[in-house]
Amino acid sequence: MTRPPEPPPKRHGVLRLWHALRYSWDGLRAGWREPALRQELVLGAVLLPAAWWVGRDAVHVALLALSVVAVWVVELLNTAVESVVDRIGPEWHPLAKRAKDMGSAAVLLTLLASGGLWAWSLWAWWRG
Repeated sequence: MTRPPEPPPKRHGVLRLWHALRYSWDGLRAGWREPALRQELVLGAVLLPAAWWVGRDAVHVALLALSVVAVWVVELLNTAVESVVDRIGPEWHPLAKRAKDMGSAAVLLTLLASGGLWAWSLWAWWRG
């Protein structure tokens, strides 16, 4: 019988921050393997510099940029929910479907909000 893996030891100070950074980096690398996040990151690589061009002032630029980053954050959280649900078991369950659907809905709402902000900003920019 194999023993379950032991949790990592508790760390403090700079060492804790270093390991937290490594865990976050691992999370970003895992997210990169998800096609939806890759597409959103590539689109964001275009939109973030464009925010400086389209935004009328610093607050407007920040809102445009944060709307793009919000999509990435929600997509990462949705992927985390899906991973946990899949880890529990492969069989279909109504609560598993509900959790995955709600994560997907959160991504959709964030995409709609960001897209709406960008559409309004581009329209205002085009009008002059």
